[in-house]
Amino acid sequence: MSSNIIKKEKDKIIKKIQDLRIGDSVEVNLWIVEGSKKRIQKFDGMIIAIHRNNINSTFTVRKISYGEGMERIFFYNSPIIESIIVIRSGVVRKSKIYYLRNLKGKAARIKERINK
Repeated sequence: MSSNIIKKEKDKIIKKIQDLRIGDSVEVNLWIVEGSKKRIQKFDGMIIAIHRNNINSTFTVRKISYGEGMERIFFYNSPIIESIIVIRSGVVRKSKIYYLRNLKGKAARIKERINK
């Protein structure tokens, strides 16, 4: 019985993983708890790394806020994630784009993927 439930959950996670790619600009909507209130806060950025490990799969999102780079690692199956929206897809040739940490401004741009 429990193995069937685990299989169904794994299938959901694998589908969610296949939707995201390295270089995508995403908007991750998170549930934030402040005291007794819950609200949704968005975290916009670019996916610079994906770690695929079935249930323990994670993705790293990087954004620039007030001139400082911020990175945050999210679990795919985390209950705090409300939704993940892909704003635009990017074309990259590497599986980890950590080189963006050293680039600023226009140099940190990534070419957009055009889906036909």
